[in-house]
Amino acid sequence: MEIPKSIFDRMERSMADRESLLSPRATRNAAYLRRSGRKPEDPVIRPPFFRDADRIVHSKAYSRYIDKTQVFYLVENDHITHRVLHVQLVSKIARTIGRALGLNEDLIEAIALGHDIGHVPYGHLGEKFLDELCAEHGLGGFRHNVQSVRFLDVVEDCDLTLQVLDGILCHNGEANNHILTVEGEADWDSFAGKLRKIEDGADPLPLTAEGCVVRCADSVSYLGRDLADALEVEVIGEDDLEDFPENCMHLFGIAGHKKEAFSDINRKVLDALIRDIITGSYDADCIAFSAEASACVAAFKDFNMQHIYNNERLIKNQKKIRFMFRYLFGRTLEDIENGRKDSPVYEDLVNAPWASRAYVGAAAPEELARDFIAGMTDRYFEWVFQQSIFPERVRSRYRGW
Repeated sequence: MEIPKSIFDRMERSMADRESLLSPRATRNAAYLRRSGRKPEDPVIRPPFFRDADRIVHSKAYSRYIDKTQVFYLVENDHITHRVLHVQLVSKIARTIGRALGLNEDLIEAIALGHDIGHVPYGHLGEKFLDELCAEHGLGGFRHNVQSVRFLDVVEDCDLTLQVLDGILCHNGEANNHILTVEGEADWDSFAGKLRKIEDGADPLPLTAEGCVVRCADSVSYLGRDLADALEVEVIGEDDLEDFPENCMHLFGIAGHKKEAFSDINRKVLDALIRDIITGSYDADCIAFSAEASACVAAFKDFNMQHIYNNERLIKNQKKIRFMFRYLFGRTLEDIENGRKDSPVYEDLVNAPWASRAYVGAAAPEELARDFIAGMTDRYFEWVFQQSIFPERVRSRYRGW
């Protein structure tokens, strides 16, 4: 059904009015760049970056967020953060900051929702093991931000804009940046150059202010949340809280090292750091933390690394998990090289209707194995491993006793 011209014209004027209120450093919808532009744009009802967010949400890779580890793998607790919740939190935080700074919220949302699609089963531990395997098989290592772009731009060929892909590629929640300034040119050659730099170990910054906001929001989103989750599943206790940094205690207004004092740690962290970023970035040509907040973020990350991410209770199964990754990579590679059409990699990637035929036709066996394993949910990873390693039972009419 066609929208009457009178309504359409009013909508168009309303959108123009909204864009006129954006900050001079905001990315305008008209500035979008796509490689192919296979489908006509509908900039009034679904502007280009809004459309990108839709395309990401409807991708198969986004659906698999639902069972991807954030931090706590092999933990039976429905209240802790999984990857699907993390990206929504990043989106919410980044849009809050972006709205205050007059930036393009559609672009922020699309970057935030897509930024972690490349994460592998068992989070950063799984990424470490897949990185080893990729290096051994001549693929140059593994980085989840590059893999996020690969899934959306190559494997599923979502035809996303350059600005969204750049923001996804250049996110880095593990880095501690006091000040972020935009980097690069709005062209595909510059984007390809950034990709090469990241594969070589560099850490280029986003092309847009919106990408810089998402990069900051990524760190803000998990600091307090990971600590709250660690307390929830009792990975850490009050003995660990005695080591919580004093500068963080002051900035976030935490009184004492008892568990009760940390009951709303996530709210305090979000409130303090969101306000700090807005204050430091409002009339500036950068996205920035204050020096005090930046030092707190660094100290908080160090605390979480020591007491949570490297906690013996969390990493005690890493030898078993490393074996699972190595076995599955080898088995998947063998299935591809031998053309086993009934194997999971064929059924759920090579012959999947959503996988780009250009990608499948051009990818080497090692690349297919990498992408297949990287795309797995935790549960599916465990299921494929069990199916591969356990003997198949022979069904009989008479089962005996």
